[in-house]
Amino acid sequence: MTTVRTRSRVHVLALGGTIAMTSPGEGHGVRPALNARSLIDGVPGLADVAEVGFDAVRPVPGAHLRLGDIQAVAARAGELLADGADGVVVVQGTDTLEETAFALDLLCASDRPVVVTGAMRNPGMPGADGPANLLAAVRVAASEAAAGVGTVVVMNDEIHAARFARKGHTTRPSAFGGAGVGPIGWIAEDRVRVPLRPARRVRLVPHGGAEPPPVALVTVALGDDGRVLARLAGLGYAGVVLAAFGAGHVPDALVDEAARLTESMPVVLTSRTGAGEGLRATYAFPGSETDLLSRGLIGGGALDPYKARVLLSLALAAGWDRRRIADAIERLSA
Repeated sequence: MTTVRTRSRVHVLALGGTIAMTSPGEGHGVRPALNARSLIDGVPGLADVAEVGFDAVRPVPGAHLRLGDIQAVAARAGELLADGADGVVVVQGTDTLEETAFALDLLCASDRPVVVTGAMRNPGMPGADGPANLLAAVRVAASEAAAGVGTVVVMNDEIHAARFARKGHTTRPSAFGGAGVGPIGWIAEDRVRVPLRPARRVRLVPHGGAEPPPVALVTVALGDDGRVLARLAGLGYAGVVLAAFGAGHVPDALVDEAARLTESMPVVLTSRTGAGEGLRATYAFPGSETDLLSRGLIGGGALDPYKARVLLSLALAAGWDRRRIADAIERLSA
C-alpha cells in the first residue's frame, strides 16, 4: 500500500475554469469569480493531506489559454519543485485541459508529480465535482506513487497519463478518460494507486521562452476537396497536423496539396478517431498512409491530433528538425 508522506508540500497553480466560476445572479451564466484562496478554503480535509500553497496564475476560462501561458506555468512549476515542493497541482478549465496537460508533460523536467485537474460542474450546481477533484489531485501530487510518471490528469478519482487523456463528453463528471488505454491509476479513500506507468517520456525546452509558432490543425471530412490545404502555406503557419480518416487516409483530392506542403513545413499525419495508432504500411491506394508517408508526411503514431499539434508547435519553438520530431512521436507511442 502506498502511503502519503505526512505534511507533504504541494503547491496549487490556479488558472480558472469551471471549478472557479459562479453565477452573479439568477438568469446569468457562470463566470470566473473564485480566487486560488477560495478554491483551497472550499475543500474540506485538504490541510490533512498536505501543506498547500497557492498562486493565481491567469484566472481565465480554459478556452482563452495559449501555449505561451502553459510555458509560464511550466516555468513556475519548475521553480516550486526545485525549491522543495513535493508536487504541483494545476487547476484550469476543462475545455483545453487535455492539451495543456500534455504540454506540461513535455515542458516539466522534474520527476516530482505535476497534476492537472478541473471541474465539470460549477460550484453553484448540485453535486459540484471541483472540491473532490482538487482533493484527489493534491493526494496524487503528495504521493510517492506518482513520482516519475510525468504529468497526469486527475478527474473523477481516476489518474490518466497526459499523453492519453481525452475529454469525451461535454458535461458529465466522468468526461475524462485515457483514450485507447484507460486510467493508469486511481484514488480510493486516502490511497493513491498507480499500477501502470508510461514506458518513456519526451522533454523539450523552447528557445528563449517565446510564444510557440502557429501550427494548423486540419480535420478531413467526407468529400473534402483540399482547398484549405492549398491556402495554408500563405497564412504564416509553421507546421500542419492532418487529422485523417481511420488509420491515416485522405481523399485523393488532398494528396498533392499535402505533399506540396511538406516542401515548406512539417506535416504530421494523425487519425481523427482519437484513439489507436496510425498505420504505416498496410494500405497502398492513393491517399493511404503508405502513400502519404512516402510523400514526406510524418507519422503521428499514437498521438491524437490535439497532442500532435502541441508537440509540433513546441518542438518547432525548440528548433527541432523533422527527424527529431518523428523520433519523439515514436518514443511517445511506445
